[in-house]
Amino acid sequence: MPNIKSAKKRVKVIATKTARNKATRSALRTAVKKAYIAIDNNADNKAEAVRLAIKKIDQAQAKGIMHKNTASRSKSNLAKRLNASA
Repeated sequence: MPNIKSAKKRVKVIATKTARNKATRSALRTAVKKAYIAIDNNADNKAEAVRLAIKKIDQAQAKGIMHKNTASRSKSNLAKRLNASA
């Protein structure tokens, strides 16, 4: 446990940021998983699910949770799978 005042504050700030990042990452993974399930099941809303997943990927990349190349690769894989299912 930190003794210095600034170190105590950093512990609180890091905990807050960790919680926020965890929530964003969880929402991202859920959206991507739903998109893949919609594509695999050939659901009517598969294009919409992919659109929402790409939006979540862009948001995560903008917040620094995901590297831009990783985000691009994820979006490419989603689009490729969607186009192949059509």
